[in-house]
Amino acid sequence: AQSGAFERDPQESSTTDEELSRAGSPGSRGGGSSSTTPDYGEKRLPQALIIGVKKGGTRALLEAIRAHPDVRAVGTEPHFFDRNYEKGLEWYRNVMPKTLDGQITMEKTPSYFVTNEAPRRIHSMAKDTKLIVVVRNPVTRAISDYTQTLSKKPEIPTFEVLAFKNRTLGLIDASWSAIRIGIYALHLENWLQYFPLSQILFVSGERLITDPAGEMAKVQDFLGLKRIVTEKHFYFNKTKGFPCLKKPEDSSAPRCLGKSKGRTHPKIDPDVIHRLRKFYKPFNVMFYQMTGQDFQWEQEESDK
Repeated sequence: AQSGAFERDPQESSTTDEELSRAGSPGSRGGGSSSTTPDYGEKRLPQALIIGVKKGGTRALLEAIRAHPDVRAVGTEPHFFDRNYEKGLEWYRNVMPKTLDGQITMEKTPSYFVTNEAPRRIHSMAKDTKLIVVVRNPVTRAISDYTQTLSKKPEIPTFEVLAFKNRTLGLIDASWSAIRIGIYALHLENWLQYFPLSQILFVSGERLITDPAGEMAKVQDFLGLKRIVTEKHFYFNKTKGFPCLKKPEDSSAPRCLGKSKGRTHPKIDPDVIHRLRKFYKPFNVMFYQMTGQDFQWEQEESDK
């Protein structure tokens, strides 16, 4: 139930225009970034983006990579390539934190991965942009997604009702976004028309919890950074059931993700979970083949 906890607010509340204009205002200290770099340097378009997936672990990854001195990142989700594109690249640049030479500018908006226009738009900004996708077992991701919605709208139908077009026939409703987001192979196809696989890093949301330092080593290598974020940056929070970042030198408390993470998932009928696993399996296999990585989601399920 708590496996999705190491991640705060992929789209808990959408970033408002007011927050973004504040982030991009001349007096802001780097777009809400947690780092203490003084307000100098210049605003640059991001060289790397965390593009997905919702409820996968994107907030955890962003918070961990922001502990690196050579990374400056926006705290809020700009939603530029899906909702704010008409505002133009200058608006987008202005939302970014100021960086010094040699620092990387980053942002994360998990809905990019499932937005049809995003690959083309990002490619036209800079075709060498590095892309990071945090993926997680699509069945647990869907339940986590539903749990988040349920916390805001307690009146919605049950997961079982929403997941099926026809319960008797066992027909899964793939048009429901909670299900559709997890068909990773389908979305990845869209990105591979614009970007080579070598420019996309797939991070395991599960390993981000069990071995955060190991996953962060891959992320830092991919971004061409020195491996500075290591084991010593994390400790395991037994209450929440996931790792937290140890406190930076200049702050008094450890950085644990917000109370919205680690929500208890509702009980789902095991038959529904079984049908969902069957539904996702061919797509998962296709995704493993496309990425050359086996995320072992089927294996993980047979262990249960």
